Amino acid sequence: MIAGDLLGERARLTPEKLALVTVPPTPGAERLTYAALDRRATATAGALRERFGLAKGDRVGILSGNRVEFLDAFFACAKAGTVLVPIGTRLTAAEIAHVVADSGLQVLLYDGDHAEHVRELVSLAPLRAAVALDPSAKADPHDLDLAAEIAALPDGPPLRERMDPEDLWALLYTSGTTGKPKGVMIPHRQVLWNGYNTVVSWQLCEDEVTPIFLPLYHAGGLFAFLVPIVTVGGTIVLHAGFDPEEIWQTVERERATVVLGVPTIWERLSEHPEFATADLGSVRWLVSGGAPLPRFLIDRYQARGVVFKQGYGLTEVGVNCFAMTVEESVAKAGSIGKPLLFTEARLVGAEGESVADGEVGALLLRGPHVSRGYWGNPEATAEAFDAEGWWHTGDLARRDAQGFYTIAGRAKDLLIRGGVNVYPAEIEGELLLQPQVRDVAVVGVPDETWGEAGVAFVVADERRPTPDELLEFLRPRLARYKHPSVFVFVDALPRTAYGKVIKGELRDRYLEHLNGEQKP
Repeated sequence: MIAGDLLGERARLTPEKLALVTVPPTPGAERLTYAALDRRATATAGALRERFGLAKGDRVGILSGNRVEFLDAFFACAKAGTVLVPIGTRLTAAEIAHVVADSGLQVLLYDGDHAEHVRELVSLAPLRAAVALDPSAKADPHDLDLAAEIAALPDGPPLRERMDPEDLWALLYTSGTTGKPKGVMIPHRQVLWNGYNTVVSWQLCEDEVTPIFLPLYHAGGLFAFLVPIVTVGGTIVLHAGFDPEEIWQTVERERATVVLGVPTIWERLSEHPEFATADLGSVRWLVSGGAPLPRFLIDRYQARGVVFKQGYGLTEVGVNCFAMTVEESVAKAGSIGKPLLFTEARLVGAEGESVADGEVGALLLRGPHVSRGYWGNPEATAEAFDAEGWWHTGDLARRDAQGFYTIAGRAKDLLIRGGVNVYPAEIEGELLLQPQVRDVAVVGVPDETWGEAGVAFVVADERRPTPDELLEFLRPRLARYKHPSVFVFVDALPRTAYGKVIKGELRDRYLEHLNGEQKP
């Protein structure tokens, strides 16, 4: 079975359809058809096997920003049977060395911006080869040059490895906000099912035009829209980085139809002057993922006449797991929708019992979109993957009588005050409605009287509200036991590259500050 050559199959069906637009324009790859993009990926696959000596199952790393060569490598691995290991561009050389050693990575592709990291990496982790995407910025003169290796390929039929659906396409390492990152095993079956099911359940079509500005090394960048859009034969507009003005101009110029972002990005985009003037008439809807979406952002975009949906997914279970219609995005604002086709969802209590509609429970998912678990870590896999095939997401949610789900927060963030559950996401959502609050995160800390107390880290505008003003704002909105005990004003919240707040860092920072002092 040729399970993974998604790009090759799409190019066979619609070779002359526009597949990729690069922003800013990449010389020689400004606008590529599916046939042209497939030729590039096929050549890269040939280099992996013929020039670099890799076999089926060998690991290929890529340390790079968004660029066409990233897509070449992604689709080439599907053709060659090699396993792609995207590496976060914010990682240190020591952190990259952990990924190299844990994954068994043999060949590393890298761009010029990360040559210094590769120079450091050589002394920390062995590699068969380091391959420069920018020949003029090699980490070492002896490093290989991808373009040169492709040019040296002998003539021959295009490579197309036969793959089993359970063969790995990629190893994606989790963000590692707690402990060492773990490699999520992404089989071809998961990638293709995500593509098919997103197209059908989200009702995508071949006319879609989708800007991608999220980092491709993350599951959201690769799988949330790249794979579904290629599956249906639409057009990807690939941005090298995040530039609000450039993005709004691209949406207008390329007549974008669906766009994915994360809450922090959507807020920054809405604050740019182009938001008020850009022609958004082509946009069918926007979707936010990666973190809970504040209601004020939904209202802000809806006031601009744009449909705004909230999605949900995890690297481990496929990044698109729920869907809703345009009408439901208004009537059920704040909900993530209903599970996709053939996606089973369940909410359970502390003893594994199913919870009633309207109550909060731990979210479990099951279906063909679920990963194979964690590479080389059977203990972590067994902890998340139970005997009945349910993946324990670590998120809390509630389901209403119509079957719509709403995320209540991470289970590890839950704080218990006086024996009562308090959900930080609920508090954060209300505080974000306060006009002077720009960003907020609530964490639980030990409290001698109540067991745990809530500490709210607040990013405010120039007219900073006082703690008393914030409490006064919350009084008619939340029960008193949910109110934070302490407010800490900060300039910014620590976040991962994909917008998730690193709450452990905030908690540690606060407890260190209290060391030797009486707790408030």
